[in-house]
Amino acid sequence: MKLALAGISHHTASVELRERVAIDLDAAGRLAGSLASTDGAGLEAVVLSTCNRTELYLAAGDDDQLGDRADRALLSLAGAEAGTLAPSTYRLADESAALHLFRVAAGLDSLVPGEGEILGQVRDAFEAGAPGPLLDRTFRMALHAGRRARIETAIGESPASVPSAAAALAQQVFEGLEGRRVVLVGAGRTSELTAKNLRSRGATVVAVVNRTVGKAERLAHGLGARAVALDEIATVLADVEIVVSSTSAAGFVLTAEELGPALRSRRGRPVLLVDLAVPRDVDPSLASIDGCFVYDVDDLEAVVSSSLQGRRAEAVEAERIVAAEAERFRAWQASLAVVPAIASLRALAEEIRASELARVEARLGRLPESERAVVDTVTAQIVNKLLHLPTVRLKEAAVTPDGLVYADVVRHLFGLEEEDEA
Repeated sequence: MKLALAGISHHTASVELRERVAIDLDAAGRLAGSLASTDGAGLEAVVLSTCNRTELYLAAGDDDQLGDRADRALLSLAGAEAGTLAPSTYRLADESAALHLFRVAAGLDSLVPGEGEILGQVRDAFEAGAPGPLLDRTFRMALHAGRRARIETAIGESPASVPSAAAALAQQVFEGLEGRRVVLVGAGRTSELTAKNLRSRGATVVAVVNRTVGKAERLAHGLGARAVALDEIATVLADVEIVVSSTSAAGFVLTAEELGPALRSRRGRPVLLVDLAVPRDVDPSLASIDGCFVYDVDDLEAVVSSSLQGRRAEAVEAERIVAAEAERFRAWQASLAVVPAIASLRALAEEIRASELARVEARLGRLPESERAVVDTVTAQIVNKLLHLPTVRLKEAAVTPDGLVYADVVRHLFGLEEEDEA
C-alpha cells in the first residue's frame, strides 16, 4: 500500500492563494467520497482543509502515479487558476506524509504552534473522509500522536490561537483595549473565542453580525450585544474601533462598495478590520480608505512569533513524541510487505496439519470427539510454536532494506510461489 499527500499551506502560499482551494468540511467529505468511488482500485481518500492548509491524503495499492493523482485533485479545486497555485504546492509520500500529518495533528505545523483546534479538525476530516485500512490506521495514529503531544508536554497549556493572536494584534494597534468597541462578523466558534480573548483585555463586543440573525442572537445574548443582519452591518460601524470577521462564506462579505460610505463617514477615525477567514471575508481594497487598517490571518504571524519564546522546549519534546509515533508507522507500513508471505506460510502449515490428521484417521479410523479435540489442539500449538519465531523475524526484517528479500526467500523455501500460482 502506498500513501501520498498533496497540499498547500501557510508555509508555501499566501492566504490569497490558499483561499482558492479552501473548502468546508461537507465539501471535503464529498470530494474524498468522489475520489474513492470513482476509482476501481480501492482508492482511499481524506481531505483536510483549514485556514492554514488544504491537503489531500490518498492511499492505494502499488500505484506509482498516486502522488500525481493527489496533485491533480488538489489543483482541480482552483479551476482555471490551477497554474498559479502549482508552484506553491508540496507532495510527500509514505513515511514523510505520515510524519507531516502527525506534526499537523500535534499543532507543530500550525501558524500558531500548539493551537488546540487542529486536532479536532483532523478528526473531523478523517470522519468525513473515505479512509480504508491504510488511512484509517494513519489517521488514528496521528490523532494518538496529537493527544500524546498535548498530554505529555506543555505545548498546549494556555495555547496561543488565531483568535488570541487577533486580540493581541488589536491591543498593539490601539495600545490597550479598555473601552474599545468591537463588531464580530460571523457567529461560529471562532467568533466566540475571539470575543472571549478581546473581552479579557477590556474590549466590549457591541454587535454580532451574521447572515442568519437567529444564530447571531444566540452568541450576542451571552455577550450583552446586539444581533444584526449582515446586510445591515453599515449601521453599526459609526462608533466602533474593531471589526473581526470569521465567516465560512465563499467570497468577500465586507466589500468596499457596501461599506465604503459608512467607513468614509468616520472621517479618518481609525478602525481595525481583522479577517480570520479563509477564503477571506474582507475586501483588501478597504485598506485604501483613510483610517481603515486591514489584517488577514497571514499578518498575525509576527504577533504569534513573539508569544512562542516560552514554549520552544515544549515544542522540541513534542517533536520527539511525533518522531517516535512516525517510526511506529514506518515499522507498521513496512510489515505490510511481508504479511502475504506470513499468511501463505501459515495457510500452508495449517493445510499440512489438517491433511495429516485426515490421513491418520483414514488409516486408523475416526477418533472419538474428545480425543480428536485434544489432538487438534496439540497439533495447532505445535504449528504455532514452530512458526512464531519465523513470523517475528520476518516482521523485524520488514523494516530493513532487505525485508522483501527475506519474504521472497520464505516463499522460495516453502514453495509458496507454486501455492499462489495454483
